[in-house]
Amino acid sequence: MNIFSERVNQVRSLGYDAVIVTGTDPHGSEYPASRWKQVEWLSGFTGEAGDIVVTKDHAGLWTDSRYFIQANAQLKDTGIQLHKTRLPESVPIPEYLRKKFPEGATIAVDGLCQSIGSMKELEGFDIVDVPDMLSRFWSDRPQIPNTPVSLFDESKAGESRRSKLNRLMESVGKNGCSSILISSLDEIAWLLNVRGGDIEYNPYVISYLLVSKDKTVWFVRDIDSVPKMDGVVNAPYESLTLSFEDIDGKVMVDPSSLNYSVFCKLISAVGEQNVIFSTSPVRLFKAVKNEKEIDALRKIYLEDGAAVERFLYWLECQVQSGDDVTEWEASLKLTELRSSIAHYHGNSFENISAYGRNAALPHYSTPKEGSTPIKEKGLYLVDSGGQYDGGTTDITRTVRMGRCSRSAREDYTLVLKGMIDLSMAVFPSGTPGCRIDALARNPLWQSRKNFGHGTGHGIGFYLGVHEGPQDIRQNLNPAPLIPGMVTSNEPGLYREGKYGIRHENVLLCVEDESNDYGKWLSFETLTCCHIDTRPVIRKLLTKEERKWLNNYNKSVYRRLRDRLPDDVERWLKKKTRKI
Repeated sequence: MNIFSERVNQVRSLGYDAVIVTGTDPHGSEYPASRWKQVEWLSGFTGEAGDIVVTKDHAGLWTDSRYFIQANAQLKDTGIQLHKTRLPESVPIPEYLRKKFPEGATIAVDGLCQSIGSMKELEGFDIVDVPDMLSRFWSDRPQIPNTPVSLFDESKAGESRRSKLNRLMESVGKNGCSSILISSLDEIAWLLNVRGGDIEYNPYVISYLLVSKDKTVWFVRDIDSVPKMDGVVNAPYESLTLSFEDIDGKVMVDPSSLNYSVFCKLISAVGEQNVIFSTSPVRLFKAVKNEKEIDALRKIYLEDGAAVERFLYWLECQVQSGDDVTEWEASLKLTELRSSIAHYHGNSFENISAYGRNAALPHYSTPKEGSTPIKEKGLYLVDSGGQYDGGTTDITRTVRMGRCSRSAREDYTLVLKGMIDLSMAVFPSGTPGCRIDALARNPLWQSRKNFGHGTGHGIGFYLGVHEGPQDIRQNLNPAPLIPGMVTSNEPGLYREGKYGIRHENVLLCVEDESNDYGKWLSFETLTCCHIDTRPVIRKLLTKEERKWLNNYNKSVYRRLRDRLPDDVERWLKKKTRKI
């Protein structure tokens, strides 16, 4: 019996019919701090999306196709079974529990790490809220982080704190509420123009925010070291629920992010009738970038692109010279080059540096020890990004290291066709991302191929590399694409045991034109880094796709040549020749 099997048995010893352990934190974060990496502690699974159910005779991990290969490897010998999600035959956790316990059951949750929305799906069961449930077994559990907090200059944010709070309360008032409780960390950072480092790769401060017309209270750790802000009262993080007695009137909460434990204390204090469920207005506010942010993003994507070009040049030279370079060493070099950019604050997520068969894992975690050497053959994939005062970046490039199979070249070209076709999209105002997702998939579909992850996600401004409300994926998300939104474009294809391919540029939604048929939108590509044309099968590209590719690479060279050392500039000139 390994350590994870023992931990599962410890959870069973609690005596409940079922225990649910989620992969998030009290703020609904995608990337939780170490304290809340409960799924990893219990199972060894390190993927960013996964929930575990433990019953008396079964333990299962629910995760999506990005992590199937990884989960199968990491769950080996743990006794925890993989349950695949986002497939036609998938059985979600609530449905699984209803089938297993048709007469009902007692289910324990750590309510601090369960959203109100997820708990709604468990109606009919006897729910027991056990906050910090795993602490009784997790003896060396990390503490809640408490990193330095800094103010983000208004001249860079493009809007003052006061203006943002006024906009928020205007929206809250239209919903018949007098206050709003915000728990999403990216929303708090955006609203208050503050940044921190409580969560790796994300400049957030673990906190809650209670905003009313007359007062804004920020519930934060170590209030003595937090900057003082006009119109904002700092209060201890632990005192949040004590403040509920002072709430007057109806309070708005977002059920997708507010946790169940806090919600229960809130309705106990103010009455369920005074708690109004609504999507937080802040999600849309921060998704639509202002002119200051857009101008800064255009500039930082040039700087970031130049760093990636210098990295790709270095890697090619190292490998062709016969020097051993591992995936881990390549990742370190890329981070070193990014760190030389002014106002760099770290990476926006863990670099995915994946050679050959390892790239078949869409969210491959590059190991420090035993990292695979990159050879002069096949394909290498690198997915990375940076956090800067001028914005958050995200880019994926798949490049040829040497001889490639015909099937790899065909897959490479089909994925590229999809990325280009979405880049060229023109669509009516009000169109959601789910209606144009097929543009990126159609070249693959025509060959009866597909990829399991979404095509695109929203990206924050020196905030999270993933944000909503918009996305580009098959799921029916009605949020429309709006001018000012920044969204990734990253179709891919993965062949287990062979290779993985992904091309990713970041797109800015812009106004196109207006005519008798309405208002039209299109995309401006922010990413500035060449696309490797060596693996491309030219005849598979249409005339329009080939023109876009040639024009894009030409533009990359023109905009970056003066930012690069002479040897890299000459190399890039060759890489961006017409095909």
